[in-house]
Amino acid sequence: MPRDDDTRNFALRENGGETSVFSGRTPRQAALKAARRLDPAPSEDAAEETELRLREKGTKKVHIYEGWAWEETAPDDSPDWMPEEITEANVSKQGIQHLEEL
Repeated sequence: MPRDDDTRNFALRENGGETSVFSGRTPRQAALKAARRLDPAPSEDAAEETELRLREKGTKKVHIYEGWAWEETAPDDSPDWMPEEITEANVSKQGIQHLEEL
């Protein structure tokens, strides 16, 4: 299935290297996908914020977010294949950094 022209790729930067690539129409959409991979806390109030740095592929922009994830019970009308506990996530944008070199 071909991707829409407005979908962009963002590389997660960890420990000086780029480890994963997340796609989305906006940097926030990619950051939410990355945040869902964090170790989830038992509740949103207990979740610890983690810095997420996403470099937009083809540019020198790094979008910086604080992200957190938590476990939540699946809704009552969820499909049979969905597990009882699901991971929810949220992010908060901290800023943009412009790299000198790649």
